[in-house]
Amino acid sequence: MLLSMATPGEKNYIKKITGKDTTHKFLASLGFVEGADVTIISELSGNIILNIKDTRVAIDKSMANRIII
Repeated sequence: MLLSMATPGEKNYIKKITGKDTTHKFLASLGFVEGADVTIISELSGNIILNIKDTRVAIDKSMANRIII
């Protein structure tokens, strides 16, 4: 399932990240790596606010569609 389709408040684990190497490096720098737990806090006008590694991060839906949980 894609991260963008997850229910807010549920704890999920990242299984895979798709996309180019630059996408992988960018997401890894934010803490999005395989096995990391991620929770959606809220969705606001196409952006998703997430909690990952005790940090809040906002990404857009196109980036969230590259993360498989």
